[in-house]
Amino acid sequence: MKHILKILTLLLAFSVIWIILLETSVIPRTYTWLLPVYLIVSLGCYGLLMVGVGLMLFPTCPQDAGLLQKDIIEAKEFLKDKGVDVGSDRERTLL
Repeated sequence: MKHILKILTLLLAFSVIWIILLETSVIPRTYTWLLPVYLIVSLGCYGLLMVGVGLMLFPTCPQDAGLLQKDIIEAKEFLKDKGVDVGSDRERTLL
């Protein structure tokens, strides 16, 4: 709920600033009408930047990878005990 209130507050503040700029003619009217478009493009660029930074700084977790491999082996053994064919450990190639 707090996140929604933050978004609505920012939207309201931007709308008030935009209306004030339209009414006072501080910035030429043709530029003022494009401010929402600039905002949307800027937010899109910011979002892409954050995704890119997140991908570049994606943490590697060797301990967790080891635990995951251990869980996979345990699951395969459990399924083999129940009579389920889980395949071989090597990758199968399609001919």
